[in-house]
Order: sequence, then C-alpha cells, then structure tokens
Amino acid sequence: MIKFARKLARNTKGATAIEYGLIAALIAVAAMTAMSNLGETLNGTFSNIDTEMSAGTGAA
Repeated sequence: MIKFARKLARNTKGATAIEYGLIAALIAVAAMTAMSNLGETLNGTFSNIDTEMSAGTGAA
C-alpha cells in the first residue's frame, strides 16, 4: 500500500493535463473578450460610415 501511495504521489501526468486545460480555457476567455470588443468597435465604425454615406456629403 505504501508503494502505491508513493507511485501515485510521483505521477504528475493528470496534473499537467489539468494545467494545460486551464491555460487553454484562460486563452479562450481572453480571445472572446478581445473579439467582442473588436466587434463593438467595428460596429461603431461601420455605423459612422453608413451615417456619412446616407447624409450625402457631396463626395463623388
């Protein structure tokens, strides 16, 4: 039983997989946040362009 406990304590494969999973989840959350902010900025930019084009500023 003691040998099994020592072997289990030395096994780090599961811990490494969990750590990689947590890192991947954090990267995914950061990417979604960045893309959401970028989408809002682009939406505002295209709305401004639409407004300017609808106003007919006289550009040829």
